Amino acid sequence: MSRRIIYFINPISGTRDKESLLQKIEAKTSLQNIPFEILHTNAQGNYYFLKEKISRENITDIVICGGDGTVSQVAGTLLDEDINIGIIPMGSGNGLALAAKIPNNIDKALDNIFTGKAAYIDSFFINSTFSCMLCGLGFDAQVAHDFAKQSSRGLSTYIKQTLRNFIKVTPWSFEIIYKGQSINAEAYFISIANSNQFGNQFTIAPRANLNDGLLDIIVVKKMSKVKFLWAVMRQMLAGKINDYDEHTFRKKNVLYFQTEKLIIYNPDAAPLHIDGDPSNTSEKFTIEIIADAFKLIQPV
Repeated sequence: MSRRIIYFINPISGTRDKESLLQKIEAKTSLQNIPFEILHTNAQGNYYFLKEKISRENITDIVICGGDGTVSQVAGTLLDEDINIGIIPMGSGNGLALAAKIPNNIDKALDNIFTGKAAYIDSFFINSTFSCMLCGLGFDAQVAHDFAKQSSRGLSTYIKQTLRNFIKVTPWSFEIIYKGQSINAEAYFISIANSNQFGNQFTIAPRANLNDGLLDIIVVKKMSKVKFLWAVMRQMLAGKINDYDEHTFRKKNVLYFQTEKLIIYNPDAAPLHIDGDPSNTSEKFTIEIIADAFKLIQPV
Protein backbone atom coordinates (compact mmCIF):
# COMPACT_ATOMS: atom_id res chain seq x y z
CA MET A 1 0.00 0.00 0.00
CA SER A 2 1.42 3.39 -0.99
CA ARG A 3 1.76 5.97 1.70
CA ARG A 4 -0.09 9.27 2.05
CA ILE A 5 0.93 11.62 4.85
CA ILE A 6 -0.76 14.46 6.71
CA TYR A 7 1.63 16.68 8.65
CA PHE A 8 0.17 18.67 11.54
CA ILE A 9 2.15 21.68 12.68
CA ASN A 10 1.44 23.32 16.03
CA PRO A 11 2.27 26.98 15.45
CA ILE A 12 2.74 27.77 19.16
CA SER A 13 4.58 24.69 20.44
CA GLY A 14 8.17 25.04 21.61
CA THR A 15 10.54 27.72 20.37
CA ARG A 16 11.85 26.28 17.11
CA ASP A 17 11.75 27.75 13.60
CA LYS A 18 8.53 26.64 11.88
CA GLU A 19 9.48 28.13 8.49
CA SER A 20 12.58 25.95 8.31
CA LEU A 21 10.44 22.96 9.29
CA LEU A 22 8.00 23.59 6.45
CA GLN A 23 10.80 23.78 3.90
CA LYS A 24 12.35 20.53 5.12
CA ILE A 25 9.03 18.68 5.13
CA GLU A 26 8.31 19.74 1.56
CA ALA A 27 11.80 18.93 0.28
CA LYS A 28 12.30 15.59 2.02
CA THR A 29 8.79 14.22 1.49
CA SER A 30 8.79 15.23 -2.20
CA LEU A 31 12.13 13.46 -2.58
CA GLN A 32 10.46 10.28 -1.29
CA ASN A 33 7.65 10.68 -3.86
CA ILE A 34 5.06 10.42 -1.08
CA PRO A 35 1.85 12.49 -1.46
CA PHE A 36 1.39 14.77 1.53
CA GLU A 37 -0.58 17.65 2.98
CA ILE A 38 0.36 20.15 5.68
CA LEU A 39 -2.30 21.32 8.15
CA HIS A 40 -2.24 23.44 11.29
CA THR A 41 -3.34 22.09 14.64
CA ASN A 42 -6.38 23.77 16.18
CA ALA A 43 -6.73 25.34 19.59
CA GLN A 44 -9.83 23.29 20.42
CA GLY A 45 -7.99 19.99 19.93
CA ASN A 46 -10.82 18.71 17.73
CA TYR A 47 -9.61 16.24 15.12
CA TYR A 48 -12.70 14.12 14.52
CA PHE A 49 -12.81 15.35 10.93
CA LEU A 50 -9.74 13.18 10.36
CA LYS A 51 -11.72 9.94 10.45
CA GLU A 52 -13.63 10.75 7.27
CA LYS A 53 -10.54 12.29 5.63
CA ILE A 54 -8.46 9.17 6.34
CA SER A 55 -11.10 6.94 4.77
CA ARG A 56 -11.82 9.20 1.79
CA GLU A 57 -8.20 9.96 0.88
CA ASN A 58 -6.55 6.70 1.97
CA ILE A 59 -4.28 8.46 4.46
CA THR A 60 -1.71 6.09 5.98
CA ASP A 61 0.30 8.36 8.28
CA ILE A 62 -0.40 11.33 10.54
CA VAL A 63 2.78 13.16 11.56
CA ILE A 64 2.54 15.60 14.45
CA CYS A 65 5.06 18.43 14.49
CA GLY A 66 4.53 19.55 18.06
CA GLY A 67 4.66 18.40 21.66
CA ASP A 68 3.10 15.70 23.79
CA GLY A 69 -0.21 17.53 24.21
CA THR A 70 -0.80 17.68 20.46
CA VAL A 71 0.22 14.04 20.00
CA SER A 72 -2.28 13.08 22.70
CA GLN A 73 -5.14 15.03 21.12
CA VAL A 74 -4.62 13.56 17.66
CA ALA A 75 -3.83 9.99 18.72
CA GLY A 76 -6.74 9.93 21.15
CA THR A 77 -9.11 10.77 18.31
CA LEU A 78 -7.82 7.95 16.11
CA LEU A 79 -7.80 4.97 18.49
CA ASP A 80 -10.01 2.88 16.21
CA GLU A 81 -8.22 3.84 12.98
CA ASP A 82 -5.54 1.79 11.21
CA ILE A 83 -3.11 4.68 10.98
CA ASN A 84 0.56 5.31 11.76
CA ILE A 85 1.43 8.22 14.04
CA GLY A 86 4.75 10.00 13.58
CA ILE A 87 6.37 12.72 15.66
CA ILE A 88 8.64 15.61 14.74
CA PRO A 89 9.49 16.85 18.26
CA MET A 90 8.68 20.57 18.46
CA GLY A 91 7.32 20.89 21.99
CA SER A 92 8.79 22.13 25.23
CA GLY A 93 9.37 18.66 26.71
CA ASN A 94 8.86 16.03 23.97
CA GLY A 95 8.60 13.23 26.53
CA LEU A 96 7.03 10.60 24.27
CA ALA A 97 9.51 11.22 21.45
CA LEU A 98 12.43 10.92 23.87
CA ALA A 99 11.04 7.71 25.38
CA ALA A 100 10.65 6.24 21.87
CA LYS A 101 14.19 7.40 20.96
CA ILE A 102 12.89 9.62 18.16
CA PRO A 103 15.63 12.14 17.32
CA ASN A 104 15.18 15.73 18.42
CA ASN A 105 16.94 16.95 15.28
CA ILE A 106 14.35 17.86 12.62
CA ASP A 107 16.23 16.26 9.71
CA LYS A 108 16.78 13.02 11.60
CA ALA A 109 13.21 12.97 12.90
CA LEU A 110 11.97 13.35 9.32
CA ASP A 111 14.26 10.55 8.19
CA ASN A 112 12.68 8.38 10.87
CA ILE A 113 9.25 9.00 9.31
CA PHE A 114 10.53 7.41 6.08
CA THR A 115 12.79 4.67 7.47
CA GLY A 116 11.33 3.89 10.89
CA LYS A 117 8.94 1.11 11.84
CA ALA A 118 5.40 1.64 13.15
CA ALA A 119 4.86 -0.39 16.33
CA TYR A 120 2.05 -0.36 18.86
CA ILE A 121 2.46 1.49 22.14
CA ASP A 122 0.16 1.64 25.15
CA SER A 123 -1.71 4.66 26.43
CA PHE A 124 -4.32 5.14 29.15
CA PHE A 125 -7.58 6.78 30.13
CA ILE A 126 -7.83 9.05 33.16
CA ASN A 127 -11.58 9.16 33.75
CA SER A 128 -12.78 9.57 30.17
CA THR A 129 -9.76 11.53 28.91
CA PHE A 130 -7.01 10.00 26.79
CA SER A 131 -3.35 10.31 27.74
CA CYS A 132 -0.54 9.12 25.48
CA MET A 133 2.25 9.07 28.06
CA LEU A 134 1.99 10.92 31.39
CA CYS A 135 -0.38 12.72 33.69
CA GLY A 136 0.21 14.21 37.10
CA LEU A 137 -1.53 15.57 40.17
CA GLY A 138 -0.05 18.25 42.40
CA PHE A 139 3.24 20.08 42.01
CA ASP A 140 4.09 19.28 38.39
CA ALA A 141 0.51 19.96 37.35
CA GLN A 142 0.59 23.39 38.98
CA VAL A 143 3.79 24.12 37.05
CA ALA A 144 2.00 23.06 33.85
CA HIS A 145 -0.94 25.37 34.61
CA ASP A 146 1.37 28.33 35.27
CA PHE A 147 3.62 27.54 32.29
CA ALA A 148 0.60 27.58 29.95
CA LYS A 149 -0.13 31.18 30.98
CA GLN A 150 3.31 32.46 29.97
CA SER A 151 3.91 34.43 26.78
CA SER A 152 7.20 32.63 26.07
CA ARG A 153 7.85 28.88 25.89
CA GLY A 154 10.91 26.71 26.21
CA LEU A 155 12.97 25.05 28.92
CA SER A 156 14.09 28.27 30.64
CA THR A 157 10.49 29.39 31.15
CA TYR A 158 9.57 25.96 32.49
CA ILE A 159 12.47 26.04 34.97
CA LYS A 160 11.42 29.48 36.22
CA GLN A 161 7.88 28.29 36.87
CA THR A 162 9.20 25.16 38.58
CA LEU A 163 11.36 27.19 40.97
CA ARG A 164 8.54 29.61 41.78
CA ASN A 165 6.21 26.76 42.62
CA PHE A 166 8.84 24.90 44.63
CA ILE A 167 9.15 27.84 47.01
CA LYS A 168 5.44 27.88 47.86
CA VAL A 169 4.36 24.24 47.37
CA THR A 170 2.56 22.36 50.14
CA PRO A 171 1.41 18.73 49.96
CA TRP A 172 -2.10 17.53 49.05
CA SER A 173 -4.04 14.62 50.53
CA PHE A 174 -4.72 11.56 48.36
CA GLU A 175 -6.15 8.09 48.68
CA ILE A 176 -4.82 5.56 46.16
CA ILE A 177 -6.63 2.27 45.59
CA TYR A 178 -5.08 -0.52 43.52
CA LYS A 179 -4.99 -4.30 43.61
CA GLY A 180 -7.35 -4.39 46.57
CA GLN A 181 -5.31 -2.15 48.83
CA SER A 182 -5.69 1.49 49.89
CA ILE A 183 -2.88 3.96 50.51
CA ASN A 184 -3.55 7.31 52.20
CA ALA A 185 -0.77 9.80 51.60
CA GLU A 186 0.03 13.46 51.83
CA ALA A 187 2.08 14.02 48.71
CA TYR A 188 3.69 16.78 46.69
CA PHE A 189 2.71 15.01 43.49
CA ILE A 190 1.55 11.79 41.91
CA SER A 191 2.67 10.85 38.40
CA ILE A 192 0.92 8.22 36.29
CA ALA A 193 3.28 7.25 33.51
CA ASN A 194 3.39 5.02 30.46
CA SER A 195 6.64 6.71 29.41
CA ASN A 196 9.83 6.96 31.44
CA GLN A 197 10.07 10.67 30.58
CA PHE A 198 8.89 13.89 32.14
CA GLY A 199 10.48 15.51 29.09
CA ASN A 200 13.79 17.29 28.45
CA GLN A 201 15.66 14.08 29.41
CA PHE A 202 14.24 14.13 32.97
CA THR A 203 13.44 10.56 33.96
CA ILE A 204 10.36 10.12 36.14
CA ALA A 205 9.65 6.38 35.80
CA PRO A 206 12.85 4.40 35.15
CA ARG A 207 11.04 1.07 34.73
CA ALA A 208 8.37 2.35 32.36
CA ASN A 209 8.01 0.67 28.99
CA LEU A 210 5.84 2.00 26.17
CA ASN A 211 4.39 -1.44 25.47
CA ASP A 212 4.37 -3.55 28.65
CA GLY A 213 0.66 -3.23 29.49
CA LEU A 214 1.44 -1.49 32.77
CA LEU A 215 1.23 1.99 34.26
CA ASP A 216 4.08 3.24 36.45
CA ILE A 217 2.89 5.17 39.49
CA ILE A 218 5.18 7.55 41.38
CA VAL A 219 4.05 9.16 44.64
CA VAL A 220 6.36 11.79 46.13
CA LYS A 221 5.19 12.01 49.73
CA LYS A 222 5.28 14.82 52.28
CA MET A 223 8.82 15.50 53.52
CA SER A 224 11.09 18.47 54.13
CA LYS A 225 11.73 20.74 51.14
CA VAL A 226 15.40 19.69 51.15
CA LYS A 227 14.47 16.01 51.05
CA PHE A 228 11.82 16.75 48.43
CA LEU A 229 14.37 18.42 46.17
CA TRP A 230 16.84 15.57 46.64
CA ALA A 231 14.20 12.91 45.98
CA VAL A 232 13.04 14.57 42.76
CA MET A 233 16.57 15.24 41.49
CA ARG A 234 17.58 11.65 42.27
CA GLN A 235 14.52 10.37 40.44
CA MET A 236 14.64 12.68 37.43
CA LEU A 237 18.33 13.21 36.75
CA ALA A 238 19.84 9.95 37.94
CA GLY A 239 16.84 7.79 37.13
CA LYS A 240 17.16 6.00 40.46
CA ILE A 241 14.33 4.69 42.61
CA ASN A 242 14.03 2.69 45.77
CA ASP A 243 13.47 -1.00 45.11
CA TYR A 244 9.97 -2.20 45.81
CA ASP A 245 9.64 -3.85 49.23
CA GLU A 246 6.11 -4.53 50.41
CA HIS A 247 7.19 -4.45 54.08
CA THR A 248 8.63 -0.91 53.92
CA PHE A 249 6.66 0.39 50.91
CA ARG A 250 4.39 2.78 52.83
CA LYS A 251 7.29 4.14 54.89
CA LYS A 252 9.30 5.39 51.92
CA ASN A 253 9.36 9.03 50.84
CA VAL A 254 8.90 8.05 47.20
CA LEU A 255 6.49 5.23 46.36
CA TYR A 256 6.84 3.46 43.02
CA PHE A 257 4.68 0.64 41.73
CA GLN A 258 3.19 -0.74 38.54
CA THR A 259 -0.41 -1.66 37.85
CA GLU A 260 -2.95 -1.94 35.03
CA LYS A 261 -5.49 0.30 36.75
CA LEU A 262 -6.06 2.33 39.89
CA ILE A 263 -8.36 4.86 41.53
CA ILE A 264 -7.15 8.12 43.08
CA TYR A 265 -9.31 10.19 45.43
CA ASN A 266 -8.33 13.85 45.44
CA PRO A 267 -10.21 15.63 48.27
CA ASP A 268 -7.93 18.71 48.24
CA ALA A 269 -8.55 19.28 44.51
CA ALA A 270 -4.87 19.06 43.57
CA PRO A 271 -4.37 20.39 40.03
CA LEU A 272 -4.07 18.00 37.08
CA HIS A 273 -2.05 17.93 33.89
CA ILE A 274 -2.45 15.45 31.04
CA ASP A 275 0.57 15.02 28.77
CA GLY A 276 1.91 18.35 29.95
CA ASP A 277 -1.26 20.34 29.26
CA PRO A 278 -3.30 21.78 32.16
CA SER A 279 -6.62 19.99 32.67
CA ASN A 280 -9.62 20.28 34.96
CA THR A 281 -9.20 18.37 38.19
CA SER A 282 -11.70 16.06 39.90
CA GLU A 283 -12.41 14.55 43.32
CA LYS A 284 -11.95 11.05 41.89
CA PHE A 285 -9.89 9.61 39.05
CA THR A 286 -10.29 6.16 37.54
CA ILE A 287 -7.18 5.34 35.52
CA GLU A 288 -6.72 2.30 33.27
CA ILE A 289 -4.17 1.21 30.68
CA ILE A 290 -5.09 0.94 26.99
CA ALA A 291 -2.89 -1.84 25.65
CA ASP A 292 -1.70 -1.37 22.04
CA ALA A 293 -3.48 1.97 21.77
CA PHE A 294 -1.88 3.23 18.55
CA LYS A 295 1.02 2.67 16.17
CA LEU A 296 3.98 5.02 16.63
CA ILE A 297 6.73 5.32 13.98
CA GLN A 298 9.96 4.57 15.85
CA PRO A 299 13.62 4.16 14.87
CA VAL A 300 14.53 0.65 13.78
